[in-house]
Amino acid sequence: MKLKFILIGLMSAIAMSGMAQILTITDSETHDPLELVTLSSESPKAFAITNGNGQTDLSAFSGSGLIEIRLLGYKTEILAYSDLKAAGFVLSLQRANINLDQIVVSATRRHQSSNTIPAKITSLSAREVAFLQPQTAADLLGVTGKVYIQKSQQGGGSPMIRGFATNRLLYAVDGVRMNSAIFRAGNLQNVINLDPFATENTEVVFGPGSVMYGSDAIGGVMSFQTLTPQFSYSGDPLVKGKMVSRFSSANKEKTGHFDVNVGWKKWAMVTSISYWDFDHLKQGSHGPEDYIKSIYVVRMDSVDRVVNQEDPLLQIPSAYSQMNMMQKIRFRPNDRWDFQYAFHYSETSPYGRYDRNNRMRNGTLRYAEWFYGPQKWMMNNLTVTNTQNTLLYDEMTIRLALQSFEESRMDRALNNKKRRVNTENVEAYSVNLDLTKSLGSRNKLYYGAEYVYDDVVSAGSETNMTTGKTKTGASRYPKADWSSLAVYVSDEMTLSNTFTALAGLRYNQYIINADFRPNLDFYPFPFEEASINNGALTGSIGGVYRPNQEWVLSANFATAFRSPNVDDIGKVFDSEAGGVTVPNPDLKAEYAYNFDIGVARKFGELVKIDLAGYYTILENAMVKRDYHLGGLDSIMYDGQMSRVQAIQNAAKAYIYGIQAGIEIKLPAGFSISSDLNYQYGEEELDDGSTSRMRHAPPMFGVTRLQYKTGKLRMELYSTYMSEMKHDDLPFGEKTKVELYAKDADGNTWAPAWSTLNFKAEYRLSGTFTLSSGIENLTDKRYRPYSSGISAPGRNFILSVRANF
Repeated sequence: MKLKFILIGLMSAIAMSGMAQILTITDSETHDPLELVTLSSESPKAFAITNGNGQTDLSAFSGSGLIEIRLLGYKTEILAYSDLKAAGFVLSLQRANINLDQIVVSATRRHQSSNTIPAKITSLSAREVAFLQPQTAADLLGVTGKVYIQKSQQGGGSPMIRGFATNRLLYAVDGVRMNSAIFRAGNLQNVINLDPFATENTEVVFGPGSVMYGSDAIGGVMSFQTLTPQFSYSGDPLVKGKMVSRFSSANKEKTGHFDVNVGWKKWAMVTSISYWDFDHLKQGSHGPEDYIKSIYVVRMDSVDRVVNQEDPLLQIPSAYSQMNMMQKIRFRPNDRWDFQYAFHYSETSPYGRYDRNNRMRNGTLRYAEWFYGPQKWMMNNLTVTNTQNTLLYDEMTIRLALQSFEESRMDRALNNKKRRVNTENVEAYSVNLDLTKSLGSRNKLYYGAEYVYDDVVSAGSETNMTTGKTKTGASRYPKADWSSLAVYVSDEMTLSNTFTALAGLRYNQYIINADFRPNLDFYPFPFEEASINNGALTGSIGGVYRPNQEWVLSANFATAFRSPNVDDIGKVFDSEAGGVTVPNPDLKAEYAYNFDIGVARKFGELVKIDLAGYYTILENAMVKRDYHLGGLDSIMYDGQMSRVQAIQNAAKAYIYGIQAGIEIKLPAGFSISSDLNYQYGEEELDDGSTSRMRHAPPMFGVTRLQYKTGKLRMELYSTYMSEMKHDDLPFGEKTKVELYAKDADGNTWAPAWSTLNFKAEYRLSGTFTLSSGIENLTDKRYRPYSSGISAPGRNFILSVRANF
């Protein structure tokens, strides 16, 4: 009998101990549970994130003498496991007025504290996204105030970072490279494939990221972490989610979103569905008349007719709709293994490229129609993580991904019965192996390998609008494939309690095979096939110095590269009026050499100032230049004799800039923050002269006045851009009359602009939150630099969110 009671007592103690290892973290003021708090430990090696109930399992942290607990906007806590146990595994975090100790980032494809990374990083949480109400993922990046967004149509958004854009920037989704072999040098709209409602955290790492991501990561890395399935740490399933409904007046936006997480002890799943419907975008009432196009084309009785708009401020055609779905399943059999499968799908309706529909010829509109077809993206991704102390690693992550991209474009000249259609499909396969190994208490090794294979299929057709008959036409690209094989190693060294160094190397072999024979019936190519097989070595070295709690200084030197892709070597398209771009099979990789330095200073709990300066040299730059095709400097294209051009390694460029930010905490819940970005770059032209780099916008920024109290949050903010006069425009931009306003001399220029905006959010209850806003309060008509469509005029926003 005595033995029985002893056994029962032991079992009860074990059970209570197991239950007691569930840590609950709350807000010290509201006592609300805090979601997405990160906990990390080096000895033992462990990492965890709190769920929607503010809970996480601390079993893997048992015995740790140092657990770092972080959440953006809250003071970082560094505690021992014994401290948390003594507190009954309950912890309250205090909100931070000013914090130099940032967050745990995932843009490096591993959980790493940003205070050990010698690069400027900005992060945007799901909470901030919900407050600021961006319509698309491009707008999401723009609200940071540190990323410039160009738009050629409403259904798009091409980020510019530190003078680079498009295929010189790297997009990553859940650690998987999104850039495909047909990412072009012209403005991209692929970022709108992503769903802001399903994004858990967004990070932008400024500057080269080729050591981790390889080709394209020259100007920066944009990392999107989508919703992670959360487990239950109680006996009941964890069921949580949200529903959102939103309306905006400038484009009559009607948006709905739903997501739900169901979690058990070892299994969890999350489902997300979103739908957007946008009407034609209305621009502001006060601004340059050059931005108004009061006519558009309709086809009636098999005839193209140019008609007047009832409302000249509408930008027709710009309407489109979009649908996104995501499903994730997670299985964690024990503390060492974690399996996650993710399915993503996005599809847009066809949408007009507004700038092309604005082009004029012979005193009237050049095109009867210029549309992008439905843009589709699908990703299947399996991520396996193993955390245990082995000879080779403490943590190992394997990512297997298959992405499918479908893009198309349709154009037809005014009163021309021939409609051209080009359709591109890319199947992108990737395998990533990332390992982390601690070599003592002050040295941590990151290393791994990557393989990427993109298969490109391109088709062209021509349809007679009168007879309805379709025939094969020239494709935009050859039949091609692009592959990349790489290995990398990076070493993080804690040289002292105040200084951390980080150095890394990566070797990349890239291979392209292209078959041009299907297009020989349409163009006089002097070659049938082309192959490229080259390598690239990149590296970085930098350090972070933190002499005390008030200062952070960092410096970093890094190289980056961009290998030629299928778009570079094989595309045929009309890049500008009277010009046609043709394939060039002799391209090599371009290289960037970048140095940047950062300084951040905190003045008590009231003021923080941060500055980052950088200088980048781009060599062997791939740029568009005049070219000869089979000895010809001009060929017939789309019924017009056009000057032949091609992408060539023909230039050297440099760019430098400063990013500055300030935060000021005021009494009674008020605060002020401001971000300012200045960048300037030049590249060589054919004649040896120089021109401003196309993707270095004028100075831009944002200034915010915030107020928070209890359930209410309000923000009055201004976004702004300085002017770019005609003489300062990049050489290739000066003739794009459909994009820019005209100065007093009739020359193109980009006028300065600023907007005044207001956002508010009120928490009605534990379930419902009401959000509203007015963007562009003064109803200005303005157009961001290099954009082909004006920004929204005065825009009223109303949104209701229900959390459950």
